[in-house]
Amino acid sequence: MKDFAPRLIALVAFAILMALGAQIDVPMHPVPMTMQSFAIFLAGLCLGHRDGFLAVLVYLAAAAAGLPVLAEGASGLKPFTGATAGYIYAFPVAALLAGLWVRAGQSRPRILRPWWIIAALFALHLLLLGMGTAWLATQIPLADAISGGFTPFLIGAGVKSLLCWLVWAIQRRFRRGGTG
Repeated sequence: MKDFAPRLIALVAFAILMALGAQIDVPMHPVPMTMQSFAIFLAGLCLGHRDGFLAVLVYLAAAAAGLPVLAEGASGLKPFTGATAGYIYAFPVAALLAGLWVRAGQSRPRILRPWWIIAALFALHLLLLGMGTAWLATQIPLADAISGGFTPFLIGAGVKSLLCWLVWAIQRRFRRGGTG
C-alpha cells in the first residue's frame, strides 16, 4: 500500500504531460497535429504497460469530466464520438503496447536496442494513426481521411518516436544511477 502514493503521483503526472502535449498543436483539419502521442508512448515506456494504460485512462477521464485537456481545448463527451474519436480510443492501446514492448525486452535485451524501440514506436504510431483514420473514414470519405488523418502525420510520428526513445533512455539511465 505504501507504493500507492508514488504510483498515483506518476499516473497524474503523465496525465498532465498528455494534457500539455495536447496543447502543443498545429491546427489542421480534420485532425490537429499534437504532442499527445509522444506523452502517451512515454507513459507506456516509463510506467510500464499497466500504469501507462491507467495514466491514459486518468487523462481521458479528465477530458470526459469536462476539463479542457484534449487538443484545441476540447473536453466533455463529444470528442469521444466526433471525428477524432478513433485516435482517442487508440491512446490507451498505444500506451499498453509500448509498455509491453519494454517488458518483453527485459527478457530479450536485444529488442531494447535503440533502433528496435524506435521502429516499434513508429509501428505503434502507425497503429494509432490507422485506428484514428479508420474511425475518421466513417465520418468523411476514405481518401479524405487518409490525406487528412494519416499521411500528414508520418514524419511527425518518426520524429516523436525518436524523441520518445531518447527521453526514455535518459530517464532509464538516471533511474539506474547513471549506469547501463
